[in-house]
Amino acid sequence: MMGLHLSRRARLTLILLFAVGFILFMPMRIALGLAGVERVGVAARDVRGTIWNARIDQLMLGAMPLGSVRAALSPVSLLMARARFDIERRSGAADDLSGALTVGFGRSGVDDVTGAVPLGRTFAPLPIGSLVMDDVSAYFSGDRCGHAEGRVRAQMAGQFPGLNLSQGLSGMASCDGDALLLPLASQSGMEKLTLRIWRSGRYVAEMRVETADATLADALAKSGFAGVGGARVLKVEGTL
Repeated sequence: MMGLHLSRRARLTLILLFAVGFILFMPMRIALGLAGVERVGVAARDVRGTIWNARIDQLMLGAMPLGSVRAALSPVSLLMARARFDIERRSGAADDLSGALTVGFGRSGVDDVTGAVPLGRTFAPLPIGSLVMDDVSAYFSGDRCGHAEGRVRAQMAGQFPGLNLSQGLSGMASCDGDALLLPLASQSGMEKLTLRIWRSGRYVAEMRVETADATLADALAKSGFAGVGGARVLKVEGTL
């Protein structure tokens, strides 16, 4: 009986050691799959390493490329029933990035993101080249925007005739009903860019230029802007 008791205890010990070892050395690829990050629009070309030290190549958040990053699972977040994947790229270059992807029960979003996110032609014909984020956190609770904060600056990849937007347009992230709202404005306040993004990835981007200059108004009209009162407006809708 004593031998049988020790055998059971040994088996339990082995099972426990195996479980602990699996958790300690779990591949990041498996952890991302278990967290269901693909359901919130996260994808990657390749994931290598463990949950504590991994490399993710060509990380995508919807249609927005975040590039290659180092990643690690935060053990503290697990105590709050959330999976927080800290991401980082630090090389001293303009595309340095830090922050986190967080997924929990009925909640998904980003936390503490600082850095530039290139957009390519995501919002074409609006020439928004990238969004520069400064400590931005935003999450959706179910299909509704639950919370958003932090400063965002839109950098323009091109110029509209007669407009000087070299400094970009900036503002604070917030929630507007179900949508994440980015109300951005130029230094003069005459140019405004409003971005609304929903949980599904649907977005509406609207650029508004206040002007009484007939020459500028005509130039904007040729670029697709419609006249609305004393302003010119260009509205773009799509899905990230």
